[in-house]
Amino acid sequence: MIEIKKRLQSLHNTINQAEMQAKRPENSVQLLAVSKTWSAEILRDAAAAGQECFGENYLQEALIKIDALKDLDLQWHFIGPIQSNKTKDIARSFDWVQSVDRLKIAQRLNNQRPSELAALNVCIQVNIDNEKSKAGTSLDEVNTLAQEIMQLDRLVLRGLMVIPTKTDDVSQQSSAFQRAHQLFKSLKTQYATIDTLSMGMTADMNSAIAQGSTMIRVGTGIFGQRHTRST
Repeated sequence: MIEIKKRLQSLHNTINQAEMQAKRPENSVQLLAVSKTWSAEILRDAAAAGQECFGENYLQEALIKIDALKDLDLQWHFIGPIQSNKTKDIARSFDWVQSVDRLKIAQRLNNQRPSELAALNVCIQVNIDNEKSKAGTSLDEVNTLAQEIMQLDRLVLRGLMVIPTKTDDVSQQSSAFQRAHQLFKSLKTQYATIDTLSMGMTADMNSAIAQGSTMIRVGTGIFGQRHTRST
Protein backbone atom coordinates (compact mmCIF):
# COMPACT_ATOMS: atom_id res chain seq x y z
CA MET A 1 0.00 0.00 0.00
CA ILE A 2 2.72 2.46 1.00
CA GLU A 3 4.81 1.55 -2.06
CA ILE A 4 1.88 2.03 -4.46
CA LYS A 5 1.09 5.40 -2.89
CA LYS A 6 4.70 6.51 -3.36
CA ARG A 7 4.72 5.37 -6.98
CA LEU A 8 1.47 7.18 -7.71
CA GLN A 9 2.79 10.38 -6.14
CA SER A 10 5.99 10.10 -8.18
CA LEU A 11 4.00 9.47 -11.36
CA HIS A 12 1.79 12.49 -10.83
CA ASN A 13 4.89 14.62 -10.25
CA THR A 14 6.38 13.31 -13.50
CA ILE A 15 3.14 14.01 -15.37
CA ASN A 16 2.94 17.55 -13.96
CA GLN A 17 6.55 18.24 -14.97
CA ALA A 18 5.89 16.93 -18.48
CA GLU A 19 2.79 19.14 -18.72
CA MET A 20 4.83 22.19 -17.72
CA GLN A 21 7.61 21.40 -20.19
CA ALA A 22 5.01 21.05 -22.95
CA LYS A 23 3.35 24.31 -21.84
CA ARG A 24 0.11 22.49 -21.21
CA PRO A 25 -2.40 23.15 -18.41
CA GLU A 26 -1.87 21.36 -15.12
CA ASN A 27 -3.94 18.19 -14.79
CA SER A 28 -4.64 18.05 -18.53
CA VAL A 29 -3.33 14.46 -18.64
CA GLN A 30 -5.25 11.68 -16.92
CA LEU A 31 -3.61 8.57 -15.48
CA LEU A 32 -5.11 5.18 -16.30
CA ALA A 33 -3.77 2.35 -14.14
CA VAL A 34 -3.21 -0.74 -16.28
CA SER A 35 -4.15 -3.39 -13.74
CA LYS A 36 -4.13 -6.65 -15.71
CA THR A 37 -2.77 -9.61 -13.69
CA TRP A 38 -3.03 -7.67 -10.42
CA SER A 39 -5.48 -8.78 -7.75
CA ALA A 40 -8.52 -6.91 -6.51
CA GLU A 41 -6.74 -6.42 -3.18
CA ILE A 42 -3.86 -4.62 -4.88
CA LEU A 43 -6.29 -2.47 -6.84
CA ARG A 44 -8.09 -1.62 -3.61
CA ASP A 45 -4.78 -0.33 -2.25
CA ALA A 46 -4.32 1.81 -5.36
CA ALA A 47 -7.86 3.15 -4.99
CA ALA A 48 -7.16 4.02 -1.35
CA ALA A 49 -4.15 5.98 -2.60
CA GLY A 50 -6.42 8.00 -4.88
CA GLN A 51 -6.44 6.10 -8.18
CA GLU A 52 -9.94 5.92 -9.70
CA CYS A 53 -9.48 4.73 -13.30
CA PHE A 54 -8.35 1.20 -14.13
CA GLY A 55 -7.65 -0.44 -17.49
CA GLU A 56 -8.09 -4.18 -18.03
CA ASN A 57 -7.09 -6.40 -20.96
CA TYR A 58 -8.49 -9.79 -19.97
CA LEU A 59 -12.26 -9.95 -19.65
CA GLN A 60 -12.81 -12.84 -17.25
CA GLU A 61 -10.11 -11.60 -14.90
CA ALA A 62 -11.57 -8.10 -15.05
CA LEU A 63 -15.12 -9.21 -14.28
CA ILE A 64 -13.95 -10.84 -11.05
CA LYS A 65 -12.23 -7.63 -9.97
CA ILE A 66 -15.11 -5.38 -10.97
CA ASP A 67 -17.45 -7.47 -8.84
CA ALA A 68 -15.04 -7.59 -5.89
CA LEU A 69 -14.62 -3.80 -5.94
CA LYS A 70 -18.20 -2.79 -6.67
CA ASP A 71 -18.37 -1.01 -3.29
CA LEU A 72 -15.88 1.56 -4.65
CA ASP A 73 -16.60 4.36 -7.11
CA LEU A 74 -14.15 3.30 -9.81
CA GLN A 75 -14.06 3.80 -13.56
CA TRP A 76 -13.30 0.71 -15.65
CA HIS A 77 -11.73 0.83 -19.11
CA PHE A 78 -11.45 -2.19 -21.39
CA ILE A 79 -8.20 -1.82 -23.34
CA GLY A 80 -7.58 -5.28 -24.82
CA PRO A 81 -8.47 -6.86 -28.17
CA ILE A 82 -12.21 -7.57 -28.46
CA GLN A 83 -13.69 -10.80 -29.74
CA SER A 84 -17.33 -10.78 -30.82
CA ASN A 85 -18.34 -13.32 -28.17
CA LYS A 86 -17.03 -11.01 -25.43
CA THR A 87 -18.94 -7.84 -26.33
CA LYS A 88 -22.00 -8.55 -24.18
CA ASP A 89 -20.05 -8.74 -20.92
CA ILE A 90 -17.88 -5.77 -21.91
CA ALA A 91 -20.93 -3.66 -22.75
CA ARG A 92 -22.56 -4.52 -19.42
CA SER A 93 -19.56 -4.12 -17.12
CA PHE A 94 -17.29 -1.32 -18.34
CA ASP A 95 -17.53 2.48 -18.44
CA TRP A 96 -15.11 2.86 -21.35
CA VAL A 97 -13.89 0.69 -24.23
CA GLN A 98 -10.68 2.01 -25.77
CA SER A 99 -10.03 -0.77 -28.27
CA VAL A 100 -12.86 -0.44 -30.80
CA ASP A 101 -11.32 -1.05 -34.22
CA ARG A 102 -14.20 -2.13 -36.48
CA LEU A 103 -17.88 -1.41 -37.03
CA LYS A 104 -19.08 -4.91 -36.12
CA ILE A 105 -17.67 -4.58 -32.60
CA ALA A 106 -19.09 -1.07 -32.20
CA GLN A 107 -22.55 -2.25 -33.26
CA ARG A 108 -22.49 -5.19 -30.86
CA LEU A 109 -21.39 -2.99 -27.95
CA ASN A 110 -24.12 -0.51 -28.83
CA ASN A 111 -26.86 -3.13 -29.08
CA GLN A 112 -25.79 -4.90 -25.89
CA ARG A 113 -25.35 -1.84 -23.68
CA PRO A 114 -28.09 -2.05 -21.00
CA SER A 115 -30.65 0.74 -21.26
CA GLU A 116 -30.41 1.53 -17.55
CA LEU A 117 -26.71 2.42 -17.88
CA ALA A 118 -25.24 5.59 -19.32
CA ALA A 119 -24.05 5.39 -22.90
CA LEU A 120 -20.72 3.58 -23.25
CA ASN A 121 -17.65 5.77 -23.82
CA VAL A 122 -15.49 4.44 -26.65
CA CYS A 123 -12.20 5.23 -28.35
CA ILE A 124 -11.11 4.05 -31.77
CA GLN A 125 -7.91 2.05 -31.57
CA VAL A 126 -5.63 3.18 -34.38
CA ASN A 127 -2.77 1.10 -35.75
CA ILE A 128 -0.65 4.21 -36.03
CA ASP A 129 2.43 2.46 -37.49
CA ASN A 130 0.51 -0.01 -39.68
CA GLU A 131 1.97 -3.04 -37.92
CA LYS A 132 0.62 -6.31 -39.30
CA SER A 133 0.76 -8.00 -35.91
CA LYS A 134 -1.13 -5.26 -34.07
CA ALA A 135 -4.85 -4.60 -33.67
CA GLY A 136 -6.38 -1.29 -34.64
CA THR A 137 -7.92 0.39 -37.63
CA SER A 138 -5.74 2.00 -40.25
CA LEU A 139 -5.31 5.76 -40.46
CA ASP A 140 -7.28 5.82 -43.71
CA GLU A 141 -10.29 4.13 -42.11
CA VAL A 142 -10.59 6.21 -38.94
CA ASN A 143 -12.88 8.91 -40.31
CA THR A 144 -15.32 6.39 -41.76
CA LEU A 145 -15.46 4.40 -38.52
CA ALA A 146 -15.93 7.60 -36.53
CA GLN A 147 -18.91 8.57 -38.69
CA GLU A 148 -20.43 5.14 -38.21
CA ILE A 149 -19.96 5.17 -34.43
CA MET A 150 -21.59 8.59 -34.20
CA GLN A 151 -24.80 7.01 -35.53
CA LEU A 152 -24.96 4.54 -32.61
CA ASP A 153 -27.05 6.01 -29.78
CA ARG A 154 -25.70 3.85 -26.95
CA LEU A 155 -22.08 4.80 -27.62
CA VAL A 156 -20.27 8.10 -27.10
CA LEU A 157 -17.16 8.53 -29.25
CA ARG A 158 -14.55 10.12 -27.00
CA GLY A 159 -11.38 9.86 -29.07
CA LEU A 160 -8.47 7.67 -30.07
CA MET A 161 -6.20 5.08 -28.49
CA VAL A 162 -2.81 4.27 -29.99
CA ILE A 163 0.04 1.86 -29.23
CA PRO A 164 3.02 2.82 -31.40
CA THR A 165 5.86 0.50 -32.31
CA LYS A 166 8.00 -0.18 -29.24
CA THR A 167 11.26 1.71 -29.63
CA ASP A 168 13.83 3.66 -27.63
CA ASP A 169 14.23 6.09 -30.55
CA VAL A 170 12.66 9.29 -29.24
CA SER A 171 12.31 10.79 -32.72
CA GLN A 172 10.42 7.70 -33.90
CA GLN A 173 8.18 7.87 -30.81
CA SER A 174 7.49 11.54 -31.44
CA SER A 175 6.67 10.97 -35.10
CA ALA A 176 4.02 8.36 -34.28
CA PHE A 177 2.57 10.50 -31.50
CA GLN A 178 2.47 13.53 -33.79
CA ARG A 179 0.49 11.62 -36.42
CA ALA A 180 -1.96 10.50 -33.75
CA HIS A 181 -2.33 14.04 -32.42
CA GLN A 182 -3.01 15.46 -35.87
CA LEU A 183 -5.74 12.86 -36.40
CA PHE A 184 -7.15 13.61 -32.95
CA LYS A 185 -7.29 17.34 -33.68
CA SER A 186 -9.02 16.69 -36.99
CA LEU A 187 -11.71 14.55 -35.32
CA LYS A 188 -12.12 17.12 -32.56
CA THR A 189 -13.11 19.77 -35.10
CA GLN A 190 -15.82 17.44 -36.43
CA TYR A 191 -17.37 15.97 -33.28
CA ALA A 192 -18.13 17.74 -30.01
CA THR A 193 -17.69 14.60 -27.90
CA ILE A 194 -14.03 14.10 -28.83
CA ASP A 195 -11.74 14.93 -25.90
CA THR A 196 -9.47 11.92 -25.32
CA LEU A 197 -6.17 10.91 -26.88
CA SER A 198 -5.04 7.80 -25.04
CA MET A 199 -1.36 7.27 -25.77
CA GLY A 200 1.84 6.80 -23.84
CA MET A 201 2.90 4.20 -21.30
CA THR A 202 5.55 3.89 -18.60
CA ALA A 203 8.51 4.05 -21.00
CA ASP A 204 7.32 6.81 -23.35
CA MET A 205 4.90 8.95 -21.34
CA ASN A 206 7.01 12.12 -21.53
CA SER A 207 7.15 11.98 -25.31
CA ALA A 208 3.42 11.25 -25.49
CA ILE A 209 2.53 14.17 -23.23
CA ALA A 210 4.78 16.48 -25.24
CA GLN A 211 2.83 15.49 -28.37
CA GLY A 212 -0.65 16.00 -26.93
CA SER A 213 -1.72 12.88 -25.05
CA THR A 214 -4.63 13.43 -22.67
CA MET A 215 -4.43 9.99 -21.04
CA ILE A 216 -1.44 7.78 -20.33
CA ARG A 217 -1.74 4.09 -19.52
CA VAL A 218 0.69 2.93 -16.83
CA GLY A 219 1.04 -0.46 -15.19
CA THR A 220 4.63 -1.15 -14.09
CA GLY A 221 5.12 2.43 -12.90
CA ILE A 222 2.30 1.92 -10.38
CA PHE A 223 2.29 -1.77 -9.47
CA GLY A 224 5.89 -2.81 -10.16
CA GLN A 225 6.94 -5.76 -12.28
CA ARG A 226 3.93 -7.59 -13.63
CA HIS A 227 2.81 -10.85 -12.08
CA THR A 228 2.56 -13.90 -14.31
CA ARG A 229 -1.04 -14.26 -15.41
CA SER A 230 -2.76 -17.24 -13.86
CA THR A 231 -4.56 -19.66 -16.18
